[in-house]
Amino acid sequence: MPEGGKILVVDDDLSVRQFLTIMLERTGHRVKAASSGPEALRILGHDEYDLVITDMKMPGITGLELIKRVKEATALTEVIMITAYATADSAVEAMKNGAFDYVIKPFKIEELRLIVDKALTQQRMASENRHLRARLEERDHYQNIIGGAAPMRVVFDLIEKVKDTRINILITGESGTGKELVARAIHASGKRSAASFLGVNCGAIPESLIESELFGHRKGAFTGAVRNKKGLFQAASGGTLFLDEIGELPLTMQVKMLRALQERKVKAVGGIEEMAVDVRIIAATNRNLQKEVAEGRFREDLFYRLNVVPIPLPPLRARRTDIPALVAHFVRKYCEEYGLSEPTLDDTAFRNLLAYDYPGNVRELENIIERVVALGVDAIPLGAPGVATLPQTPLRQAAQDAFFAVDEFPEEGIRLEDKLSELESKLIGEALRRTDGRKKEAARLLGLTFRQFRYKLGKVEKDAE
Repeated sequence: MPEGGKILVVDDDLSVRQFLTIMLERTGHRVKAASSGPEALRILGHDEYDLVITDMKMPGITGLELIKRVKEATALTEVIMITAYATADSAVEAMKNGAFDYVIKPFKIEELRLIVDKALTQQRMASENRHLRARLEERDHYQNIIGGAAPMRVVFDLIEKVKDTRINILITGESGTGKELVARAIHASGKRSAASFLGVNCGAIPESLIESELFGHRKGAFTGAVRNKKGLFQAASGGTLFLDEIGELPLTMQVKMLRALQERKVKAVGGIEEMAVDVRIIAATNRNLQKEVAEGRFREDLFYRLNVVPIPLPPLRARRTDIPALVAHFVRKYCEEYGLSEPTLDDTAFRNLLAYDYPGNVRELENIIERVVALGVDAIPLGAPGVATLPQTPLRQAAQDAFFAVDEFPEEGIRLEDKLSELESKLIGEALRRTDGRKKEAARLLGLTFRQFRYKLGKVEKDAE
């Protein structure tokens, strides 16, 4: 049986929704229910699902129409139709619209379970094939890193030297400098490129779950561990594991990480035996780990174990000669993506682009160019006096509005963690408002992965309770 999937049940009959939800959850699946087609489409617009199980006859949007809409939105989501009104025509129509299978009520539980397992197996195979094709298409990712300035040539030389080794690598640099891009380039250009590249943000996973995420767990190891699960060390065996924001790793986990790196073995949570793993470790951080070591927040022995080959990435302001090439690249990228003609950037626009310091580095420059392509040069103050006004984005303005100016710092002081939490909450709310609640788009606006965004949104919602 495949691992549990993420399933959306759609039926206007409450008893059917409850029955299917209980049955599927008992077999290890994560289930959400909707009472109508429109509600299902709203849910699917905010999150991804492996499988949709839908009734055929429902008010508003029928099951047949829902199948069509789901498959148009994402071909990777499988759909199973269930109905008490079976006809040959409706079965044919369901399959033509993209349904995986067609189940007649009343159905046998084991029959439905078998069909669900088959649908999830097919969905995972299709997803893995897509990832494989994407990986093959990105084999020349190394050549696509843009940079001719001297600091980047040093980076390219290091990539070339370490790409075929299993040596531990530590990539450092400010946020937005392209640490993950360099990690992927090392993997894609080396001998391990045919195997998996898996990444995890060490700061985006709750401390209680990170050991399971990295090393896996055994069924029954803790509440909710309903099946054995591989950790990322095992899943990436033969390939590369990218540990982003390694400076956020809790001290308790640093000890276990050190042992895993030294012994090349891991032990699952709740397990007894250690399992050998063959994985290349690339870690990254925007922190000064030597300072973290001196202040007792990061283990010295783990730092030296990770920092076998350091690759420091320069901020964009230290390689301004790369800005014109980056601008041209991002202009082409977003013109192709949006189907728009290339905007004309005059000399004043380029002078402003070259003069700005980019605290958000290459990521910030990319955001600026995307906005220029989407809204036009006149939509932002490229030619306005004062370079500081150039990259003013809605969310950056929201950040300024949410916080306070330095000269307004209260005499009695503040609780920094509370203020940062307040700022984070306001920015998440603003991002959701500007994207009409679309979580993936909100995550993109905030420069987060979807998993990071869901975790932070969950914290905000919990704090609001």
